[in-house]
Amino acid sequence: MALAGPRDAVSSRTLSPSRRARRGTRLVGLLLAILCFEMGIFLVAFPWSSYWGSNFFSWLTPAWRSVWISPYFRGAISGLGLINLYLALLEIFRLQFNQQSRDDDSTGAKPHPAENS
Repeated sequence: MALAGPRDAVSSRTLSPSRRARRGTRLVGLLLAILCFEMGIFLVAFPWSSYWGSNFFSWLTPAWRSVWISPYFRGAISGLGLINLYLALLEIFRLQFNQQSRDDDSTGAKPHPAENS
């Protein structure tokens, strides 16, 4: 009696090209959401930490140093972080909505009213 190996399990369940593409799209979307979330957290928090003023870029020129430690500049960088967090949430909701619409299509449920316009 031979044991079934991993190759046997994979070959018995092959995916169609369209399902593979959807899986790849979902994976890329998930990775994008994770990247945007991590960058957002970093850009919101790091400008206000004690490490912000003691890096290479803050010491390039005296004029650059005054801009670098300005609360307005720090706020602008934190604003970019908030945009990244917003994009991460949008991507997560898009992935969730696409998953729900695929589930609805497979069960034969009616389409969402917003899709009819």
